[in-house]
Amino acid sequence: MSIAVGDTLPAITLKTNGDNGPEDLNTGDFFKGRKVVLFAVPGAFTPGCSNTHMPGFVVNADALLDKVDAIACMAVNDAFVMDAWQKDQNAERITMLADGNAEMAKALGLELDATGGGMGIRSKRFALIANDGVVEYIGVDAKGVDKSSAETVLAQLS
Repeated sequence: MSIAVGDTLPAITLKTNGDNGPEDLNTGDFFKGRKVVLFAVPGAFTPGCSNTHMPGFVVNADALLDKVDAIACMAVNDAFVMDAWQKDQNAERITMLADGNAEMAKALGLELDATGGGMGIRSKRFALIANDGVVEYIGVDAKGVDKSSAETVLAQLS
């Protein structure tokens, strides 16, 4: 069962890149006491994620950060890949969350079996708005970037 509006996000330890390399980040602490937009992609550097999904959040970062405390991007990649992708995408204002073992994706009920394409278990493409860890909006895309786009998230925040 997938996470839904009104549910509390699970507390999972993910990785993010700090000044000295990968650091632990507890999602319970990260979301506590603030409003956060979290979007997830099936994989860093993949075409749809790099050409459409991430750029929308980079371009709209100012407008989003006027309404929320943080923007985070999650993918089933390691922290080194997420760091390289952040730099490649000029996404310095976005916190990159490496869900290397798909633990968060599974805990949310939003894992994607991409083993047929040689990519293993990934995350579905989604975006959510959480206030103090409680989901206020969630949009999951089966194809394309519609329900999880930065523009859709911005409309939900208006």
